Amino acid sequence: MRLRRFIAATAAVLTLAACGGNGAGSSGDGSPKSGGTLKVSFWPDNPTFSCIDPFQVYWIESRTIIRNFADSLTDQDPQTGKIVPWLAKSWEISPDGLTYTFHLRDDVTFANGKKLDAQAVADNAAGWIRTVKDTNGAAFGSSYIQGLTGATVAGPATVVFHLSKPNSSFLQATSTTNLAITDPAEFQLTPAERCTGKGVVGSGLFQLDHYTAKVETVLTKRAGYAWGSSLSANTGEARLDKVVFDYVAEDSVRTGNLISGATDIAWPRNPFSPQDEQLIQRSGDKVEARSLPGVSLTLFGNVSAGHPLSDPAIRKALSKAIDVKTYASTLYGPDYPIVEGPFDQATPYFKSQAAKLAYDPDGAGKALDTAGWTLGADGIRAKNGAKLTIDYPLTTFNSGAELLQAQLKKVGIDLRLRQLTTAQSATYLKEGNYDLTSTYFTRADPGALQFIINPEVANSKALATQAAAPEETAQIQALFKKALETTDTAAAGKAYGELQDYLIDNAIVYPLAERVQKAGVSSKVHGFAFTSESFLKLNDVWKE
Repeated sequence: MRLRRFIAATAAVLTLAACGGNGAGSSGDGSPKSGGTLKVSFWPDNPTFSCIDPFQVYWIESRTIIRNFADSLTDQDPQTGKIVPWLAKSWEISPDGLTYTFHLRDDVTFANGKKLDAQAVADNAAGWIRTVKDTNGAAFGSSYIQGLTGATVAGPATVVFHLSKPNSSFLQATSTTNLAITDPAEFQLTPAERCTGKGVVGSGLFQLDHYTAKVETVLTKRAGYAWGSSLSANTGEARLDKVVFDYVAEDSVRTGNLISGATDIAWPRNPFSPQDEQLIQRSGDKVEARSLPGVSLTLFGNVSAGHPLSDPAIRKALSKAIDVKTYASTLYGPDYPIVEGPFDQATPYFKSQAAKLAYDPDGAGKALDTAGWTLGADGIRAKNGAKLTIDYPLTTFNSGAELLQAQLKKVGIDLRLRQLTTAQSATYLKEGNYDLTSTYFTRADPGALQFIINPEVANSKALATQAAAPEETAQIQALFKKALETTDTAAAGKAYGELQDYLIDNAIVYPLAERVQKAGVSSKVHGFAFTSESFLKLNDVWKE
């Protein structure tokens, strides 16, 4: 498996090793101390779907919390992408890719004292499948169990998952928060009840004390925990007694609370502004950073008949007209990484497309000239009396969209930014009422992209159907099939590499920015680490 691990550069040196941390050894003898409460300030909770149930939730902040109270069958190394044992000691995958047999540890319990055994894992699988039906496929975990038909118990500590079709992403799925193993009693409750945290009990080093949507979440230390994965230096009980997560809307307030000592970790949704980052570093605190794996911040076009991007010449000109280097530096500072393809660089099987994404306004202009689009006096191109206007609807206006608008105008493309109402936001994709839209997907596996662009499994079939011509969609599906139906990692990597080439060569996607998770961390906090999905991992964290 090939993984290029990206570390965002900042003015200060960033320490991202699992055993690293801020100012290690700066207090006493430098050895970890036990006790204390860690305070973490997040971006606001999901306004429309607040949820703390592992299988259902997508919200990154919720998944960070879940990671620390609910363990998974496997874990994933952030540096290599390798899948390693956790609740499962070992596993076998059948040659046809249709069965995954896991051999479990026999010393694991849930926070309520119940034993985590093969039957509990099999019951989780049944609960996931039932939740897909109960939510009509809306539960985020649905995308992780493609082809899963159920699981059977082959012994007290042996469970076998059965798939109706090969899915090479399934092993990585077993390392994620969405397939974390919980007390199966929770599946007796409705999905809505479980979202509140009711009945949700994991086997992690912390237990969920309470979840008050949009206000706070509290985790408390579990006594007797002794089964952390080998990716943590500390595989036993948490160093901290308690972790309190709150939700703060204003970036400046969150940063100010960190600097003043009111909070220990400031965790923004978007990267810090260069000014805030410098302020944090000057205060003696640190900024930790890691790319979010999965689909980068990417534009997808509507190539349906009657839309300008149905013309391949315009699509390729659009790709050449986007200056991703300036986009990154203008919005996030001169040291921010430049996007290199449809996947962020922390994604397994990432293949750089940097050369193909080089800014080429002259090439864009020539392509449009050849296609018959001539510059008018207003600087916008036209053909047969119609201006070259591309409709980009937005839920909220933002500086990134305005910067893109300015870049495209330089080659004669009029990017029309249109504010959507709440009602329009829910329907514009289905109606095809757009030329460009943007989205992303966080998962440390390139299979994540199929849930945007493969109509067979996409969360929005309309977007997936409209993003490529039928013959292009068929090729995309064929490449996903090659990657997903093999148990050979080299073959999967080759197919995913071909997929990335195809998407850029044919201007089917337009990457805008690398997505980087940054966190401001107090100098009193040690052992900070990111998981493979760039969530906060608390196993090694302690406070002075």
